[in-house]
Amino acid sequence: MSKTRKTEKPKRAKPIKHKNGFILNSLILFTTLSIAVFSIGVFVVRQAEIEEKRIELEELIIETREYEKLNSEYLSILNETDKRAYIERIAGEVLGYAYPNERRFYDSNG
Repeated sequence: MSKTRKTEKPKRAKPIKHKNGFILNSLILFTTLSIAVFSIGVFVVRQAEIEEKRIELEELIIETREYEKLNSEYLSILNETDKRAYIERIAGEVLGYAYPNERRFYDSNG
C-alpha cells in the first residue's frame, strides 16, 4: 500500500524572546555612549596639552636664541687679543665709569 504523502514544509522555529533584551540593549548603548564621550574628552584634553607644549617650545626656542647670542658675545670676548676694549666696555656699561672729558647720554624714556 502506497500512500502518497504530501510533503510538508518543516516549521520554522520561533525566535526566542528574551525578557532582558531591553536591558542588554540599553547596557550596550550606555557602554558605547560612555566610550564615545570618554574618547572625545581625552581628545580635547590632549589637544589642550599639545597647545601648552607648543607655547612652551616657542618660549624655549626664544630662550635658546638669547643664550646663543650671549654665548657668541662671550666667545668674541675670549677671542679678542686686546682686552682693553672689553675692560673699557664693562667699565662704562656695567660700572658707569667714564673718562674725565667724556659725555654720556642716557635714554630716560624707557
